[in-house]
Amino acid sequence: MTILLTGGAGFIGSNFIHYLNQKGFDDIVIVDKLTYASNTSNLSPFTFPIEIVDIANKDKLEKVFQKYKPNFIFHFAAESHVDNSIKDASPFVDTNVIGTLNLLELSVKYGIEKFHHISTDEVYGALDYDDPPFTEETPYNPQNPYSASKASSDHFVTSFNNTYGLPTIITNCSNNYGPRQNSEKLIPKTILNIINNKKIPIYAQGQNIRDWIYVEDHCRAILDIWYGGTIGEKYNIGGECEVKNIDLVKQIIKLFGVGEDLIEYVDDRPGHDLRYAIDNAKIKNTVGFKPKYSLEDGLKKTIAWYLVV
Repeated sequence: MTILLTGGAGFIGSNFIHYLNQKGFDDIVIVDKLTYASNTSNLSPFTFPIEIVDIANKDKLEKVFQKYKPNFIFHFAAESHVDNSIKDASPFVDTNVIGTLNLLELSVKYGIEKFHHISTDEVYGALDYDDPPFTEETPYNPQNPYSASKASSDHFVTSFNNTYGLPTIITNCSNNYGPRQNSEKLIPKTILNIINNKKIPIYAQGQNIRDWIYVEDHCRAILDIWYGGTIGEKYNIGGECEVKNIDLVKQIIKLFGVGEDLIEYVDDRPGHDLRYAIDNAKIKNTVGFKPKYSLEDGLKKTIAWYLVV
């Protein structure tokens, strides 16, 4: 049983490999372009084969399929930073749309037994403060180039299940945090700026709300759904933890025991979604999933990791 895992040197992908290893999986092939957001040290001490391939290059990707003959695919690879997508959307189309399409076409050609596509809650757009959380039936309404590219990839996955009978599952997760995350993201940036006594930039007044999930909880949910989910379905994965950005930063500052004078408010970014929130009812009913880590416990574990790397 060979698993091909794209984006394995990135944040969530590498954490999922660590989680799989704990569960006894040992036949894993990693495909990664090794962008700025990837780091092979995330995979230490494993010796799983790593193929440095851009999934937008179908010819090179097909050689990986021919070489390893995978049975299952977990597709994590993605360009994921909203600010970068606003500056230049092309890499997001290349990786998130064309790359996903290449994987799907090769999965049909080589008879992949299950294709698990990891996506984001940002495909649903933004909520107001009083709106109910996103469910699997929420219409897609992406608000920036990144979320538009992920919405497109979700639709391609669904279409390949409907058209070609490819066994697919889609999961749409809320904001992840934890070890091995690139420093451009809010939580590691806050932690590292505190460690280095640098200002912590906060868009506008920090009133935007996100639903946060510790990455190990996300990994557990993915594997639970892989075992217990239904082919052709999509599942939302949330941390049941809605927090304003400013309150999140203040909580990290409090855990360090430093002053809030490091906070620096900056101009808001274009198309900044107000709020994301996930309704976990479907995965609770399907696989009994419930987040294990509270925000405080997850932040403590995350801070401890960044203090020693």
